[in-house]
Amino acid sequence: MTQLSVEVRSATPDELPHAVAAIVAAFVADPPARFAWPSPHDYLQAMPVATHAFAGSCVEFGTAYVSTDLRGAALWLPPGAQADGDALDKVFRATVKREHLDDLLATFERMEQSHPREPHWYLPQIGVDPAAQGQGIGAKLMRHALTRCDREGALAYLEASKPQNIPFYESHGFQAVGEIQVGAGPLVTPMLRRPC
Repeated sequence: MTQLSVEVRSATPDELPHAVAAIVAAFVADPPARFAWPSPHDYLQAMPVATHAFAGSCVEFGTAYVSTDLRGAALWLPPGAQADGDALDKVFRATVKREHLDDLLATFERMEQSHPREPHWYLPQIGVDPAAQGQGIGAKLMRHALTRCDREGALAYLEASKPQNIPFYESHGFQAVGEIQVGAGPLVTPMLRRPC
């Protein structure tokens, strides 16, 4: 694995489209995203809008972290902040493949119910442009936020939407705390990390 000398910092509002683009590129084979939008056209139309709804407010909190080359992004919500559930529901109802809508909405409802009751940092999305994967960008993005969690003594929570990503999250201290699978929908694994 080639390590780049890439730094991580908070995205500016003007850089949010770049952060969203990195997420969209990284999630092109994500099981829940492609369950929602199996066609490439529908995915490329809807995923950027859904990403804005899911984690777009991160920029306001200074917790949309990007690599300096803008090829990777980690969109964190701080304790007490939430995704724009109404906007996300609206996007899903307008764009998701009809026969998958009920299972997808139920999956997201179960994801919301799986959040810890205690205050926690939530990572809705982290991703690196596939052309830049394997260079340590994702690990730097993760360490950047988790350093803050440790300093604050705060829990961190995420849902692994792809079983292949679980070892990466485990290497950063996350542990699976259950499984979510609704109807024909793909498996999602809630994961929690306690501060070091």
